[in-house]
Amino acid sequence: MEHKEIIESIKPEMDKVVSFFHRELDKIRTGRASISLVEDITADCFGQKFLIKQLGAITLSGPQQILIQPWDKSYLESIESAVRQSGRGLSPVVDKDAIRINLSTLTGEFRDNLLKVLSEKQEEAKMTIRRWREEAWKKIQDGFKDGEIREDDKFRSKDILQEMVDEYYEKIEDFGNIKRKEING
Repeated sequence: MEHKEIIESIKPEMDKVVSFFHRELDKIRTGRASISLVEDITADCFGQKFLIKQLGAITLSGPQQILIQPWDKSYLESIESAVRQSGRGLSPVVDKDAIRINLSTLTGEFRDNLLKVLSEKQEEAKMTIRRWREEAWKKIQDGFKDGEIREDDKFRSKDILQEMVDEYYEKIEDFGNIKRKEING
């Protein structure tokens, strides 16, 4: 495999890392309501696990309130319990045929915890990017040892890989900074 093909083969994987990181950030609570805070929480219904978005309609009924309207009333308790135990600091309230989640303003301690979670997720994304770089670099070195890649292409590839990593790190930092501003209000 040529050095350019090796580099091109990891680009989609790095794009997936950034997309996954962005989706994970959507799950971190800020002062504003967001459907993504609850839609992927898993609820136990009738011995099976379902995402809340599969069990009902999720809407925003104001800047700080989420409304979950289950397709069936029998899901209410399971959804309420799942949201409460999600570890996202949400307090669901069953209101007739729906569940309301009012987001209170973030305390300093909770805000600090969210920022810590954000930093951990950023570091995980960067580690995954580094693993992809290392894998590509190993393939390039193996290609050089096998005589398939020239020495100057090997070193040029190393520079290209580092530029790519820097570009993806910047995307991760940008998304992280946006979320950090949201958390800090």
